[in-house]
Amino acid sequence: MTTGQRPVLEGKATVAMSPERAFAFFTESFGSWWPAAYHIGKSEMADAILEPGEGGRWYERGVDDTECDWGRVLVWEPPHRLVVTWQINGHWEFDPDPSHASEIEVRFTAEGPGQTAVTLEHRHLDRLVDGKAIQDTIVERGGGWSTLLELFAETAQSS
Repeated sequence: MTTGQRPVLEGKATVAMSPERAFAFFTESFGSWWPAAYHIGKSEMADAILEPGEGGRWYERGVDDTECDWGRVLVWEPPHRLVVTWQINGHWEFDPDPSHASEIEVRFTAEGPGQTAVTLEHRHLDRLVDGKAIQDTIVERGGGWSTLLELFAETAQSS
């Protein structure tokens, strides 16, 4: 699928928990499964935080207690749907202009007793300043969103 000039990036994983537990773990324990190496702040990342509710911040906290925004929560519909802005440009810097933001939608769908499909769609990369660099890094060097969702599922499984 394509929106604008850049293709939509997608990811999927299955986690062994209900949609309620999966949504809660994804949002409340974001820093426990997000790789610390994937940060844009000046210092090493100590935690990644996703504040609950529409308008909540999505950001990292460095080991020196500095904070670096990544985006905002646009849609908060527990336990089924979450949409956040990705306001990180192709130079791996926060862009405060919301008109330059792409969007990440995460859905949590029951697949059976104790099984939830977690799907992710990263769209509107054409809005980002140098969005092709982000696309290339996520797809070619980062392993894609499925790799991160699989890490989420593994971490959730062991919690």
